[in-house]
Amino acid sequence: MMPSSTQVGKLGEKIATDFLTTKGFMIKERNFRTKSGEIDIIAQKDRTIFFIEVKTRVGIKKGKPYESVTPRKLSHLKHTSELYVLQNNLKTYKLSLNVISIILSKDQKVQKLDYFDDVML
Repeated sequence: MMPSSTQVGKLGEKIATDFLTTKGFMIKERNFRTKSGEIDIIAQKDRTIFFIEVKTRVGIKKGKPYESVTPRKLSHLKHTSELYVLQNNLKTYKLSLNVISIILSKDQKVQKLDYFDDVML
């Protein structure tokens, strides 16, 4: 039986978190929500705060995961990240909005992980 999209999303976020941790990022928060949107992962490395959208799919029949990150989604992410910065007094930090795109095989193994750095801000 195929996993639900929620299960695939949660697995993708765990894979992304593990990937970031091995690259020296400190995970500050997961699934930060406001009225304007949600940020999957907020991480820090040195004096930079990273706001990370994770997109995960099983196979590519519906397109590559990163293709679902629309300009509207980026706008919501930007607004939500600005609220996080204000709430946490992080105005002196460099900010980066990133996307992690994960393609899983049917048995939920990582086939491909792409990391897109600084897509906008």
